[in-house]
Amino acid sequence: MTFPPHKGFLASLRAWLLLPAAIIVSLCGCKSNEFPNFPANYREYAYISNSGSDTVTVLDIVNMRQDRVLAVGKDPAGIAVNLWRREVYVVNSGSATVSVIDATTNRVAATMPVGEHPYSIDVDARGERAYVANSGSNNVSVLDLAARRQIGTIPAGEAPGLTRISPDGNSLVITNRAGGTATIADPHTFKVRATFGPCPGAADAVILPDSTKAFIACSGGHQVMSIGLAHHSREEGALPDRLLALLDVGKTPIALTMKPDGGEVFVSNFGSDTVSEIATASDEVGGAYLMGSHPVHGVVTADNSLLYVSDFASGQVSVYSIDDGQRVGSVRVGEEPDALAFSVQQHLLVVADAQSGDVAVIRTRNSPPSLLTLFPTGRKPDAIAVLGFSLKK
Repeated sequence: MTFPPHKGFLASLRAWLLLPAAIIVSLCGCKSNEFPNFPANYREYAYISNSGSDTVTVLDIVNMRQDRVLAVGKDPAGIAVNLWRREVYVVNSGSATVSVIDATTNRVAATMPVGEHPYSIDVDARGERAYVANSGSNNVSVLDLAARRQIGTIPAGEAPGLTRISPDGNSLVITNRAGGTATIADPHTFKVRATFGPCPGAADAVILPDSTKAFIACSGGHQVMSIGLAHHSREEGALPDRLLALLDVGKTPIALTMKPDGGEVFVSNFGSDTVSEIATASDEVGGAYLMGSHPVHGVVTADNSLLYVSDFASGQVSVYSIDDGQRVGSVRVGEEPDALAFSVQQHLLVVADAQSGDVAVIRTRNSPPSLLTLFPTGRKPDAIAVLGFSLKK
């Protein structure tokens, strides 16, 4: 789906690229206490997959500069980090591979073959296995990250687009875009436990922190599917996977964002220019709130107070106050903002601008949040992942 690019701000934003980051900080009036005091052995990088350039751009978050550009496979899409192994995994949709980046050296250390047209990747909580949705093979590759190889596959529906492994590691949720279903699998036995639908254009998914429930965005319609995941309850005994509800939200719900405490899920309704709010305990839709034009992805602050949403057709990021239930501001970025990710300490928000081929960096600690700078990337920046770690002294 293609939309006319937002115009009018790109030229002025490009001018920022001619200024060193230190000068931009001065012009913005940034105070030193808005930025953490990092120890000398601390490293933090943002990794941006550029699907139009077959590259990954690496940004140094500590020193606010581009570190390097890495060649990977064809049409890189999904990206994930592994703090335990200090590695970054890039799904190469056109090459049927996953590139492994060693974050300590920022070099491609290995390449793992997977199924046809892989699209997304998720890593388990212990950093031992990864799960890759292969949209062309109708299955999921299971990767042993220590051995750096595929150890099995899990059947899925038609054109799986996304995988989510539950925090407890006992459930794998797979969204099947073309099939309009969600598959629930056992990641230990590689067997399918249940399939639920209809969910036209099944897209994004989130799983509660206690691993008891999943929510699936049905982007081809106007609903979100709530699924109870198999687990044992002291009050109710053994509970199977089960469909709990189909919740009416806005048009074209394409992305879900969950509060860190798991209490609410926010639905980006691309076709309605709104975000719907779902109470996860009761499966009740609390309301829909206007954002900018065509909201896409979101992130919530660690204190559960603010939601940031990229508005694809508005060239901006909206700021929504969760406690107040209203949009409280916006920040202009580049053209067609899409993926976004916080820095580790959430003092910065990195936003990929798909059309203008850059990433915007937003300061979040000053009020209101404001644009700090832009960095060029390759063509069509697609996904972002951030990894921070300390080197051994």
